Formats: sequence, C-alpha cells, structure tokens
Amino acid sequence: MTGYTKLCAALSRWSLRAAVLGLVLLVACVQWQVVGRYVMNDSPTWTEPVALLLVLYITSLAVAVGVRDAGHLGMESLVALLPRGAQRVAEALIHLCVITFAVLMGMAGWEWLTLKWAEPKPLLGVPEGLDYLPLVIAGVLIVLFCIEHLIALWRNETVEEAGV
Repeated sequence: MTGYTKLCAALSRWSLRAAVLGLVLLVACVQWQVVGRYVMNDSPTWTEPVALLLVLYITSLAVAVGVRDAGHLGMESLVALLPRGAQRVAEALIHLCVITFAVLMGMAGWEWLTLKWAEPKPLLGVPEGLDYLPLVIAGVLIVLFCIEHLIALWRNETVEEAGV
C-alpha cells in the first residue's frame, strides 16, 4: 500500500466517520424538534436549519466515500462487454469525467462560499457560505479518490475499501 493510498484510505475513513456522526446529530436534532413541538408545545427554531445543514455535509461526505469505494452508480455492464484493453480505457475515461465534474463542483462551491460568507444564516447566525463548503470538501476528496483509482488502474491493481 503506497503512501498516497494510505492517505486516501484515512481520508475516506474519517469522512465516513464524520458522516455517521452527522447522521447521529441529525437524528438527535429532529428528535429534539419533535419533542419540542409535541411534548413541550414550543418548537425550537434552530433545529430545522441545523438539520438541513447536517444533511448537506452527510451527503457530500458519503458521496465522496462512495466514489472511493466504487459504491457510486456506474455503467459496469457496458464496460464489462468490452475487451480488457478497452475496459481499462473506458474506466480511465470514466474517472477523468468524474474528476472534471468534481473540479467544476468544487469551483462552483468555492465561488458560492465566498459570495455568501458575509451573509448570516437566519436563526443560526453562522455564515450562509457554510451551505456551500460541503461541495468544496467533496470536490477535493472526489478528485483525490479518482486519482487513486487512476493510479491503481495504471498499476493493474484495485482500490480496497478503507472500512470504518
């Protein structure tokens, strides 16, 4: 296992752990909202915007981990019909397309993050730009993970799942 693979595996593990922690916080936040509304008859105003923010982070981190662990949607049946040499070319093209998408997503996220950073989120007081930070984080992670897949493809290896 190369140093780059170890780095990507560690980033994947930490991203997955952060997503799981975010999911636990999301459940607690929604539970607090339900208890506040139906038991105390006083809905907390902060729970819904926090829950929405958590969903953005959970989804973005989980998508990046899915790219590394090859758990994302793919057209594997079409690629499997090709000869082995063409399969490698198709897989490389797929990773290059995903890298292109991730770079564009990260750049757009960065642009929105910088544009909205000075605006406070209603009810929370944190910067509105925090909504766009997950796009940047996921974009960077996806690029790193796709590069790892391209290196593995070049070496005729496979990328092993990082696990938790």
